[in-house]
Amino acid sequence: MSGETLDLRPAAECRWDAVALGEVMLRLDPGEGRIRTARTFHAWEGGGEYNVVRGLRRVFGLRTAIVTALGDNDVGRLIEELLLAGGVDTSHVVWKPADGTGRANRNPLNFTERGFGVRGALGVSDRAHSATAAMAPDDVDWDALFASGVRWFHTGGIFAGLSERTAETAAVAMAAARRHGTVVSYDLNYRPSIWAAQGGQAGAREVNRRLVEMVDVLIGNEEDFTAALGFDVPGTGAALSGLDPARFEAMLGDVTGAYPRLRVVATTLREVHTASDNDWGAVAWSRATGFVRATPRPHLAILDRVGGGDSFASGLAFGLLEGRPLGEAVELGSAHGALAMTTPGDTSMASRAEVERLAAGGGSRVIR
Repeated sequence: MSGETLDLRPAAECRWDAVALGEVMLRLDPGEGRIRTARTFHAWEGGGEYNVVRGLRRVFGLRTAIVTALGDNDVGRLIEELLLAGGVDTSHVVWKPADGTGRANRNPLNFTERGFGVRGALGVSDRAHSATAAMAPDDVDWDALFASGVRWFHTGGIFAGLSERTAETAAVAMAAARRHGTVVSYDLNYRPSIWAAQGGQAGAREVNRRLVEMVDVLIGNEEDFTAALGFDVPGTGAALSGLDPARFEAMLGDVTGAYPRLRVVATTLREVHTASDNDWGAVAWSRATGFVRATPRPHLAILDRVGGGDSFASGLAFGLLEGRPLGEAVELGSAHGALAMTTPGDTSMASRAEVERLAAGGGSRVIR
């Protein structure tokens, strides 16, 4: 890529366009019903970091792989089947022995119901003692992985918050990526329930501040920058239609001053009117371009909001990997996130053509 934002390794020299490190959960979805009354569930795979490379593979056609750990039993093999269906390479999955009772190396579950109107979406995670949380830095030969050629490495605050060992694993992986000239992206993705056992918000800030020192592309939402890093966004919570971009720029000055390695910072913007009616948009900044803003989408109709932010990150990464200007990349990210929230499941069902069309200003008329 040109020096406009990032220095990316040439695709011809690399085995992978993007590799992610994160936990993959089995999502159990009651469809239009409630978890508490369901008798059947639809099984999907999903995970904050995984969803990004899954989108890059299935929607944008790039070469991607996932680094994760699974418990070696039939539930783990089910998750593997779903990963394979998503097209993401599984050769770096770490298989850990499952003990048969769930005391160690479990495969995590995520019961997720879609919200509608005044009823918000609900996620009930069952992820304690997972194989991924037990990952250690030496479970993977990171130098061998990145020496094979990786253009982009993605991880985030969900994986880092699972345990002390996953935070250290993320740090070792990011350091190896830097040694081999791989661009590193990180999604703050703050979850209070994950960090509760790791020191709460104070613990999250301590870990994230250390990891962001090694990041090139930082992603989050407005609340993430405050909760995970401690930077205040003036006027947070204002409706998208009344958003003053100067609020984000003011915070960015603090973030980029504290982390001079950062080359791109991006955030989604959301105002929730009801579970199925959100204002949606995104803003981004790079050292070369400055501040840009995606086309706002007020009153976006939402079917399933889970994974919208991950799809934003996927579209943004695709644009930057393609060498597009930051303004185009953030439009691709915002459009992909919007489309992902019109279908069920964590992962995107959009096509590249649909994303490109919406990013370019296309509407929702019937295509025949």
